[in-house]
Amino acid sequence: MSGPRVITFGCRLNAYESQIIAGIAVGDDTVVVNTCAVTAEAERQARQAIRRARREHPDARIVVTGCAAQIDPQSYAAMDEVDQVLGNEEKLRPESYGAADSVLVGDIMAVRETAGHLVDGFDGRSRAFVQVQQGCDHRCTFCIIPFGRGNNRSVPVGRIVDQIRILVDNGYREVVLTGVDITGYGGDLPGRPSLGQMTRRLLHLVPELERLRLSSLDPVEIDDELFDLIATEPRLMPHLHLSVQAGDDMILKRMKRRHNRRDVIALCARARRARPDVVFGADIIAGFPTETEAMFQRTLDLVEECGLTFLHVFPYSERPGTPAARMPPVPVAVRKARAARLRDAGGAALRRFLDAQVGTIAAVLVEEPKIGRSEHFAKITLDRPAAPGSIRPVRVTGVAADCLIGRIAA
Repeated sequence: MSGPRVITFGCRLNAYESQIIAGIAVGDDTVVVNTCAVTAEAERQARQAIRRARREHPDARIVVTGCAAQIDPQSYAAMDEVDQVLGNEEKLRPESYGAADSVLVGDIMAVRETAGHLVDGFDGRSRAFVQVQQGCDHRCTFCIIPFGRGNNRSVPVGRIVDQIRILVDNGYREVVLTGVDITGYGGDLPGRPSLGQMTRRLLHLVPELERLRLSSLDPVEIDDELFDLIATEPRLMPHLHLSVQAGDDMILKRMKRRHNRRDVIALCARARRARPDVVFGADIIAGFPTETEAMFQRTLDLVEECGLTFLHVFPYSERPGTPAARMPPVPVAVRKARAARLRDAGGAALRRFLDAQVGTIAAVLVEEPKIGRSEHFAKITLDRPAAPGSIRPVRVTGVAADCLIGRIAA
């Protein structure tokens, strides 16, 4: 190994933090596994990676951190392969990696500020992720993440601007604003600036930034200023990913979500009026406890009614310690079957969208020599190599599976 190796699971926030870890973890004989706790499958994969890391690097120091480690440190400390377990706050401190303690996991709910690190770039990535907030003040009944991340705490806009300027100076042309609940941004800051206000300010202060994306948005927290930016700011990409979770009002209530079905429909209609070419992604849970076939059908219908194009579908996964885990469960086989039906609906919606792109010119951020992403985040295969990180005009000539085919136009 050359320098510490960091194995990352889960969200873009974890990817951002892994870049920090790579710069502060001591020694080239260290493997850090940055875990996710959003599903049982995510934890299973992390444990599998820990065992594989020990087999491949028998003499390495293996450190486990991330949300799963924060929530249940002792179970990871009990693994023979693990030398040290760090909490989500401790993993961002250089001194943690040299400590003698085998478990360093503090009270995440007591943390009041975000880490102040700035990163220079992201290894092997053409776009950069920038943390704008941490934690979540809401308590959805299915979600364990607030216990891994703590309560909402926002990054001051000045530090966000400093971070983006560094990344732009280092050649990044697209940045993704990320966090646990980015539409909760600013509630803990003086003056309580909204996500839209912060986004407008950073775009004004960093005019060199060519493309900006937003990670997952809560349907009831999108403020008027952000809608105005969707309508007027071409540097804000026309792809919004929504934390929908379900399309039935009773299930949404049992999830303790703050929106209902009508809210999602109204949001999508308003965004389309503001920017007709906008496309939507959505997180959806299949087989939440007590979900009947009729309730599921309302979620399935919502995909078409709102034109949800890029679906992230999860069969419900019990998280011990959450209220939903105590509710009457839907059989696992039914959850998986409903998830498959949702994925089929999402696949059909994606194909319709991709077919409609044929003949258009897309501005493509090149991720690999012959692969990139359009403004709408559609994957596109290029007819010839181009420099990763560059933005190229591409004429869309066809569709193959879930991918556009294009010819570089200049």
